[in-house]
Amino acid sequence: MQHYDAAIIGGGPAGLTAAMTLGRSVRRVAVLETRRPPRNAPSRGVHGIVGLDGLTPDEYRRRAWTDLARYGMADMYETTATDVIPDPEGGFTVLSDRRGPLWARQVLLATGVIDVRPEVEGFDECWGRTVIHCPFCVGWENRDRAWGVVTSDPGFARTAAAGFSAWSHDVIVLADGALPEPVPEARVVEGRIRRLHHTGGRLHAVELEDGMLVERQTLLWQPGQRPVPLITRLAERLGLVLGGDGYVKTDECRRTNVPGLYAAGDLITDSQAAIESAAAGSVAAFTMISDACGAWAVEPA
Repeated sequence: MQHYDAAIIGGGPAGLTAAMTLGRSVRRVAVLETRRPPRNAPSRGVHGIVGLDGLTPDEYRRRAWTDLARYGMADMYETTATDVIPDPEGGFTVLSDRRGPLWARQVLLATGVIDVRPEVEGFDECWGRTVIHCPFCVGWENRDRAWGVVTSDPGFARTAAAGFSAWSHDVIVLADGALPEPVPEARVVEGRIRRLHHTGGRLHAVELEDGMLVERQTLLWQPGQRPVPLITRLAERLGLVLGGDGYVKTDECRRTNVPGLYAAGDLITDSQAAIESAAAGSVAAFTMISDACGAWAVEPA
């Protein structure tokens, strides 16, 4: 069984940033990344990281691994982690679906989450282009268009009325049902959404259940999210603490309640941007180095 100072489960901005910090601190690292396309695969560009702005998710990862390869401290495995088992004498055995077990002194969970997309015709085709989850991520690419904000939350509907005016002067709220209370500050259209009319992912109208068409060019729509199966398993078997919203709870240094187990990235917060995930990965790596107190699983040369 191969031994590592740290195993990182997830190869997005959080996991790769942690791998860089750990590797440059002379820690041997295994990065386990599922073979499935990453959650941000539909995105045409990663934004908010100065010097890397606009890279596609694939190019971001390729450049990250080029950087990591210079140090020779990180191994990448295209496999989905299925379990993390604490060893009685310390450390963890990490199991996955496409390779044998490996042992690591510490484990960083950077799996991200699973978006629970609505069963609305046309949603998947528009997702990441003209149906967006975050104005800070892709609002610029959708500026000066007719926006619809899909929400049943009166508070968020009020925010939409004024908060998104920098990107669009034509913003309405689509309740996808009915709002529980009036929101006079916003233009509201109630009714269940049945279909998105688009051409090659470019939205041009929203069809409601009653057949009404609402002309829109961009939707801000934040679908629900749930943990990946590994996180659910660790919560059930190790008692990994999740919040009521399903995100992994950590302290400010990204420690979970399970000693030696850390978490960073989208699985710990609904404030999900690449640069925030990268920052959390960096914090987690610094904490892991500090907590190891000079102990190595693989002694440096």
